[in-house]
Amino acid sequence: MLNVGLTGGIACGKSTVAEMFVRLGGRLIDFDKLAHEAQEPGKPAWQDVVHCFGSEILLPDQTIDRGKMADIVFRSAERLRRLNAIVHPRVFEEWWSRLEKIKAQAPHAIVFSDVPLLFEGGMQHLFDLTILVKIEPGQQVERLMARSSVCREDAELRLANQMPIYDKIQLATIVIDNQCVMEETERKVAAVWEDLLAREKAKALQAED
Repeated sequence: MLNVGLTGGIACGKSTVAEMFVRLGGRLIDFDKLAHEAQEPGKPAWQDVVHCFGSEILLPDQTIDRGKMADIVFRSAERLRRLNAIVHPRVFEEWWSRLEKIKAQAPHAIVFSDVPLLFEGGMQHLFDLTILVKIEPGQQVERLMARSSVCREDAELRLANQMPIYDKIQLATIVIDNQCVMEETERKVAAVWEDLLAREKAKALQAED
């Protein structure tokens, strides 16, 4: 099994690239989805988040208001740290469990873990290799404003809470520049997929020796 960390700056199109890899045969574990599942009403992480941040972060159906939560943590490094300390341990526990299940079912699978803050969290050692999806920072701001209906100030604030994209490039094994038309990105992803197939085969042969 090849364990791939997939990351990118906010609004870089990482999820679109992840879907392309899945269509080619990859398996996907989405850390954002794991975090959302961990914070479902009544679960331990949900209880801890509500205790820490107050019931005013809840919607009428008792789910956490993600927009309100983002507004709180992106304006305070300490509050972001407190949220991560609650959620991350539960996310990693579920991630390891899913990796083991995939490995048991498909020993030669290529697994992509979609991790938004992979490099910020110093998590690259957890993977066989990392893939970074990038676009230029100015385009990130424009896409984020359009996608999330936030003002430029809020978009730039969220971007500032992430490691600069040029620093991430230095840490990544493979970089996919997504500042192009969809067809070109698909060609780039297909080429990377062939490289990953070769890497998985080499890893499997090495394990047999």
